[in-house]
Amino acid sequence: MDLGLKDRAYIVTGASRGLGYAVAEQLVADGAKVVVSSRTEEAASGAAGRLGGGAVGIAADNGDPATAGRLTDAALAHFERLDGVLISVGGPPAGPAEAITDEQWETAFESVFLGAVRLARAAAERLGEGGVIGFVLSSSVTEPVPGLTVSNGLRPGLAGFAKSLANELGPRGIRVVGLLPSRIDTDRVRELDALSGDAEASRERNEAQIPLRRYGTPEEFGRAGAFLLSPAASYLTGTMLAVDGGAQHRI
Repeated sequence: MDLGLKDRAYIVTGASRGLGYAVAEQLVADGAKVVVSSRTEEAASGAAGRLGGGAVGIAADNGDPATAGRLTDAALAHFERLDGVLISVGGPPAGPAEAITDEQWETAFESVFLGAVRLARAAAERLGEGGVIGFVLSSSVTEPVPGLTVSNGLRPGLAGFAKSLANELGPRGIRVVGLLPSRIDTDRVRELDALSGDAEASRERNEAQIPLRRYGTPEEFGRAGAFLLSPAASYLTGTMLAVDGGAQHRI
């Protein structure tokens, strides 16, 4: 199926590796152009180099208030159009509630929550009919993940913002969608498994709870993300798509 991505232009944040990169890679493979961001110039330019001529790398911190304007300006300057954004940020610090400091909460809120809100607002000002704003969230939107207190606190609120934004932007023909990954085989998830003290045993326990009995691949997540951002998903908005091998739907 042709997703209709050829020559469309997107911004993907947190795209130097992991889930953001996986979606950017699929967008480019299907003919789209992307502005990819990461916190350092080296990481951003490296990701753009791996993606090829359809990508531009911009060093930007999601927690910086100036980032939203810089990224939307960059897309319009390089590609003369903006069709959508995918807002992805690295996972906030792991740990139980009593171990998370005020400073960690504030830093995570600026990056994970407020930075995403700023970019979504900036994109909404620049997008026309057919545009799309996507959020990479977490399975913690529907069920708390043990040991990820900060994510459990922030991601559901961001999902609520996304659904509210979908209602507000719908009359303009702009869609808002979210992706809820669970155990996708990325560096972040492997780090979380290692925190248990026995990464292999942790993975086995988690896989046993997934109906498909395995972790997802970044490529599988990337294809799901590219579809939601594409014109092929033109009647989907306010949707929170679980990309989890059935883990959130088990009986």
